[in-house]
Amino acid sequence: MGQRIHFVVDPQGWCCMGLIIFVWLYNTIFIPKVILFPHYEEGNISVVAVLCYYFCSLFCIASLFRASVADPGKLPENPEIPITEREHWELCNKCNVMRPKRSHHCSRCGHCVRRMDHHCPWINNCVGEDNHWLFLQLCFYTQILSSYTLILDFCHYYYFLPLKKENWDVFVFRHELALLRISAFMGLIILGGISRLFYTQLMGIFTDTTSIEKMSNCCEDISRPQKPWQQTFSEVFGTHWKILWFIPFRQRQPLRVPYHFANH
Repeated sequence: MGQRIHFVVDPQGWCCMGLIIFVWLYNTIFIPKVILFPHYEEGNISVVAVLCYYFCSLFCIASLFRASVADPGKLPENPEIPITEREHWELCNKCNVMRPKRSHHCSRCGHCVRRMDHHCPWINNCVGEDNHWLFLQLCFYTQILSSYTLILDFCHYYYFLPLKKENWDVFVFRHELALLRISAFMGLIILGGISRLFYTQLMGIFTDTTSIEKMSNCCEDISRPQKPWQQTFSEVFGTHWKILWFIPFRQRQPLRVPYHFANH
């Protein structure tokens, strides 16, 4: 099943996403040039370490772009409602569109999204039923890449042997200390923020609640049976194969049952 493209016109979101892309480009360009390649040439690290860094970087930027342009679950203006489910739909008082329960109207995007978790300016898109799995992958690979970068910054000064061949005429070696300090500072900031966000997202999936439902405390009025964590994660990622939960280069197949069937 092909995934629809969803593009949000929001200058604030563009700025936030541009900042994330800048941090990614900075570490993808300077870290290999200052640390990975020189130490690999002198035998301090193996080619596996270099490849792993680039794989993490590739998966991180792929999940970012896919989460930002993927349709989060936008409801059409005239949705087709099955006769057996009409009583489980409600009218949005902001856009006057019929929507299933657990949907929410995004004031920034101007439409309702199925099982909307929140609107994230860092991807310039809503996080909903159809792109939540990509947002989780983005958080996961951002943590991996930030941690990997911090480890390389630390090892470069305190663990690896000093480089024997350095071209001091090259910009990156003349400003090596400043470049790595900037990299470490950005890594600490992003790792701290994304780790807290990732933990919140995981707890929401374990309890099968969205961030909006937690803030509105509407889950107290819902008698929803507790699901196994494998089921809730499979519904979010669209597959029961756990290895596919980590791959952003695929299409998601919805597994979540309708809301009222989950509650009855």
